[in-house]
Amino acid sequence: MSAPTLTPMMAQYQAMRRSLPDDVLLLYRLGDFYEMFFDDAKTAAPILNVALTKRNAVPMCGVPYHAADAYIAKLVRAGKRVAIAEQTSEPSPGKIVQREIARIISAGSIIESHLLDDQRPNYLAAVFLLGKSRGLACVDHSTGEFTVAEFADQAQLDDELARLTPSELLISDEQLSGFGHLPAAQPYDGYAFLPDPARQMLCDHFSVHSLDGFGCADAPSAVAAAGAILHYLVHQLRRPCDHLRSLKMRENGRHVLIDAASQRNLDLIDSRSGKKHTLLGVLDRTKTPMGARLLRDWILHPLRDREPLDKRHDFIAALLEQPFILSKCRESLQGIRDIERTVGRLSQGAGNARDLQALAISLGHIPALQEDLGCLGVPHAKGLRAFPDLVDHLQVSLAEEPPANLKDGGMIRDGHSPELDELRSLSRDGKSWIAKLQEDERKRTGIDSLKVKFNNVFGYFIEITSSKLAKVPDDYTRKQTMANCERYITPALKEMENKVLGAEERAKQLEYELFLQLRLEVCKELEALQHTAAAIAEIDVLCGLAETAQTHGHVRPVLEDSRHLVITNGRHPVLEQTLVEEKFVPNDTTFDPADSLLQILTGPNMAGKSTYIRQVALITLMAQTGAFVPAENAVVGMVDRIFCRVGASDDLSRGQSTFMVEMNETALILNHATDRSLVILDEIGRGTATFDGLSIAWAVAEHLHDVIGCRTLFATHYHELTDLANTRAAVANFNVAVREWNDEIIFLRKILPGAADKSYGIQVARLAGLPKPIIERAKSILSHLELNSAKPDAKKQGPKAKNMKQGQDQDGMPAANAPQLDLFGEF
Repeated sequence: MSAPTLTPMMAQYQAMRRSLPDDVLLLYRLGDFYEMFFDDAKTAAPILNVALTKRNAVPMCGVPYHAADAYIAKLVRAGKRVAIAEQTSEPSPGKIVQREIARIISAGSIIESHLLDDQRPNYLAAVFLLGKSRGLACVDHSTGEFTVAEFADQAQLDDELARLTPSELLISDEQLSGFGHLPAAQPYDGYAFLPDPARQMLCDHFSVHSLDGFGCADAPSAVAAAGAILHYLVHQLRRPCDHLRSLKMRENGRHVLIDAASQRNLDLIDSRSGKKHTLLGVLDRTKTPMGARLLRDWILHPLRDREPLDKRHDFIAALLEQPFILSKCRESLQGIRDIERTVGRLSQGAGNARDLQALAISLGHIPALQEDLGCLGVPHAKGLRAFPDLVDHLQVSLAEEPPANLKDGGMIRDGHSPELDELRSLSRDGKSWIAKLQEDERKRTGIDSLKVKFNNVFGYFIEITSSKLAKVPDDYTRKQTMANCERYITPALKEMENKVLGAEERAKQLEYELFLQLRLEVCKELEALQHTAAAIAEIDVLCGLAETAQTHGHVRPVLEDSRHLVITNGRHPVLEQTLVEEKFVPNDTTFDPADSLLQILTGPNMAGKSTYIRQVALITLMAQTGAFVPAENAVVGMVDRIFCRVGASDDLSRGQSTFMVEMNETALILNHATDRSLVILDEIGRGTATFDGLSIAWAVAEHLHDVIGCRTLFATHYHELTDLANTRAAVANFNVAVREWNDEIIFLRKILPGAADKSYGIQVARLAGLPKPIIERAKSILSHLELNSAKPDAKKQGPKAKNMKQGQDQDGMPAANAPQLDLFGEF
């Protein structure tokens, strides 16, 4: 049996479908709907919650054209790529409508504003292993940001990907086994990653002979990844890339490195309690989406170079000295929209008249911003430029409220184009003539119900109900018979119809051409507009940080190239803004390489140890982003890395217990920390047996002090660790102050010198709500254990043992024969 003959339309569909990768869904425009057929329909219908139907045994489903954006968003969020086939010719009898694939939308190449979070970038990334070097490239297709980097080991690459969280990650299909575990990873053609073709593709795109000017000529793995991204955008997604004007090499040595676990433990940008309880949440007072995205990047990539940090601090200080200027700058910034993404859409042949209008409004605020910044007396961001001619042209050209649809007309202001005005006048006059015709014909024929109507099929016509047909004049020509009426035309009506409809269509076409001219003028300034957007983002971030400093009493930190860290009355930047049940208690911190490089912090649960140690890390991080810090004074010896190992959680997806996760994170610290790092440790060794855990914690503390020599805050319940201060010069003990009152404890939240003498665990358990019988039984057991622990062992007494604590050997180490406690004895 021969296969059924395809209709011309289905033949056209099948040809388009064969040109696409198998995993791309094709939305095929049919009039007022986008239709999907065959396997695409079967895949999409349950995701979109639409009916799956059949026609001629072909599975199909569809969504309305006017609501397509919401459906496309659902598909993209479900991890699908979507090709849009648009009609490129008007329907005409006997001819198939021409269609072309306008664009392919993937999670990493979205430019549509309604599909994006304007507070965060949307990255398409690629990685490539060449020798021992791991190359990474990232592009935000909505803005034109294009960066590359190289990493010496997998851990560093993983940490950077955790910071960037790309929506798509391209992996050479030949290297998928090595990188396939990474989030959002998907294979791509291996030949696109070949270094030489990738380099040539980048050179051709940027119209350069070499990549020396971008600083990545000696980074072949990064260049290979960047070339693969460009190949993917151009050849598979068919996306214009003219707005990718530069390639920036991200040098790891310029930034403070924060591994993924530390980023998570410090609640930098995400928290289970919501954005409000993150560092980003409390610092983000930006007025523009561009500023919000840049602040996020600054928090995740603090600097190690003092020069740019000093400039940021100078700018904030100048704003605080002139609060009126700060207020004026923020007022100007309030009126600026997302220039980066607006220009990105327009440069890719997308966008509409509303984007042009938003751009004109935004650029119109720059002169006032420039004037205010000029009063500060400090250099501000380079690249900030006003575009008076472009703004004037857009303002005089665009209507006050242009429509979203480019083909509906109404985009161009009256008076801008004499030809357009003439066509509009003809269309308006023709419609008035048609309205007058209805009144005249009612009087002439005596048919009060006579109406002049219009539809897309027959144009204008005169409609008369069946009961009045006897009064129809002889000069009416019947056009269509309906159930209850007849439709007629007259020569005069037909002639005017041609004028009206012709003028209206020509006016819409002319408006579209004028819009394209305006868009072209914007694209001529593309690079300058991108630089201006970047400058505005930087100014916005600094103004927001100044506002935070002004509101919450933050001070300028003194940056040094030493290993000192001195904070007077430091406060946790998040808790001081979000704490509602009690007043936040500030604390001092002093690190000195001579006598307090490793600080052992003891005290009960709930007393504030974790808050304090994170506070020190966040203040250090803020200082190296260019922000002022929550303290009375701060001297920050700049760090190269910040490690934060706190909390306890398992990783079931990788088969790792809580203790294994803890040890993995600890190993990362010990293998990568340097003497310029800041290490924050909380309860190392608590996930295993007491002696095992204590031994590990003791050995880790010694290694950090003796071998690495980095600034370390070590919070622990192992009070035995406080004895390190007796044998190590740069170990200092601190505790969180508490007071006992009537068998209750009061947390004072104050950090004091010296070791804690008790853990107060039973009191904390009572506060948590454990039943009273359990609390009483626990007290009885504790008394018995303490009594047994305090009994001298006559057989072990000797000259040196008289001065030793119970359970320690002669060197102050935990004794191997320390008493094993009997919890099941009768007492």
